[in-house]
Amino acid sequence: MSPSVAPQRSWGWLWILAGGALLTQTALNLVRPVTTYKLLALDADTTTIGLVTAAYALIPLLSALSLGRLSDRMRKLSRLVALGAALLGLGSLALALSTSIALVAGANALLGFGHLVFTIAGQTLITRHARPGQMNAAFGWFTAAFSAGQLAGPLIAGLLLGSSLGTVSAERSASITVALWVGAGLSLLAAPIVLIRTVRPPGSNAPATGTGTPSGGPMQTDDGSSLPARERATLPAILGLAGVPSHMLASLSLLAMLDILTAFLPLAGEEAGIPPAQVGVLLAIRGAASILSRSCLPWLSSRLSSRTLLLVSLYGSGVALIFPPLTVGQPWIVAPLLIVGGFCLGLGQPLTMTLVSTAVPDGWRGTALAVRLTGNRVGQVVMPITAGFLAAPLGAAGAIWFSCAVLLVSACEKTARR
Repeated sequence: MSPSVAPQRSWGWLWILAGGALLTQTALNLVRPVTTYKLLALDADTTTIGLVTAAYALIPLLSALSLGRLSDRMRKLSRLVALGAALLGLGSLALALSTSIALVAGANALLGFGHLVFTIAGQTLITRHARPGQMNAAFGWFTAAFSAGQLAGPLIAGLLLGSSLGTVSAERSASITVALWVGAGLSLLAAPIVLIRTVRPPGSNAPATGTGTPSGGPMQTDDGSSLPARERATLPAILGLAGVPSHMLASLSLLAMLDILTAFLPLAGEEAGIPPAQVGVLLAIRGAASILSRSCLPWLSSRLSSRTLLLVSLYGSGVALIFPPLTVGQPWIVAPLLIVGGFCLGLGQPLTMTLVSTAVPDGWRGTALAVRLTGNRVGQVVMPITAGFLAAPLGAAGAIWFSCAVLLVSACEKTARR
């Protein structure tokens, strides 16, 4: 499939951006499950794993809004995308060199900041270059590259770690370090790729100025209401727009589930005596299902409303992912559940990107997407910490069940808004 091509509008920028996303997300999803194994080698308990997972979102939580405003002002967004890829590489290097839990937490925070920079810049670039009717397709292909990385990363991690299980050995420690170095190399490779020049329409690098007049006339929101063109995009102003808080709740619950599944399914595997290679395959199956759903999103969007698809995403993933922690050692049961859960999870993120970006004036889109990511990071801080405490008495299953409950709460909130 390919996005419908508008006259005189090259999609080369999208394919290069997607290529960079594929490399960085492969690296990220290689590094993050390996980080769990590194923490286990450092004698971390489940609560500590939850806290370190939350550290990934700590710097992004404090900086997302400022980065969004920066992306709205920047003319050359490819440079910001490349910076994000480079920071991801540096975070992976720091993880490889870390010798204590505190250092792993700091490196994980740097990794999260790099991911935030890459994601905000990439999303803002899409809102700047894609036509309104093509935004679901563009976000779908961008996030499909993320899902491809979520498939490839765990597979590579599993291959590099092999079947070593439970015991800490020099061989296993060496495999963990090699895996983290591979992740660093993939991210650093993406940085020059996203700087490749592509054919773009005249003026496409300019920051969005809104749909109103440049002289300061009113800017139009997606529902036809207007706001002063010179009004600054602030957190209260964005959250005050209809639907935005609800879209943010859905977004943070979906993303937090991805984080918790990535961090705690390896732990569930350890508890059940499942080797890292098999856990890597299971995480890759989830990623493959998300690729499929995001690739089908343009077709699905032409037949169902964004609201309906988002409800399918929330209810479907919230129910399907209750059971994998209990059946992780039975691949014929857990694989279909991860396929259903992964397909539903894959739908949600591009839909919430479109819903948030079309709920605000054009000139606010970078900042609004950053507000959405701030909400995501709140979820990525609060939910893993809570999940880590729940995992102490209940095991890894408790962490995943908590995330399923939040998904279902968000789905009920969306349903009640009808």
